Amino acid sequence: QVQVVESGGGLVQPGGSLRLSCAASGSIFSTNSMGWYRQGPGKQREAVATITTRGSSYYIDSVKGRFTISRDNAKSMVYLQMNSLKPEDAATYYCNTIYNNYPWGQGTQVTVSS
Repeated sequence: QVQVVESGGGLVQPGGSLRLSCAASGSIFSTNSMGWYRQGPGKQREAVATITTRGSSYYIDSVKGRFTISRDNAKSMVYLQMNSLKPEDAATYYCNTIYNNYPWGQGTQVTVSS
């Protein structure tokens, strides 16, 4: 079954950290750049960070220096380490290839609040 399953979200105070995980299935993972996306209430889904098959990464300006994307090709996993979280980071986070080859998963909810 071709799917992605995100996990690791939760409630965290401003300045806190979370590590998101994405388990991907199928051969799509090994040949594609992967990305983490987020969608906040009333907002469009946006790409937050991407990583190539060789590990080169890209971040949107608002998360640079705070988020780190990584991947484990042997395990078909993608991670997003999020530090110094801000209320504006609150959203549902999803993973997918940069071409959105997978059906969108359920996502994992991140809430940043004191």
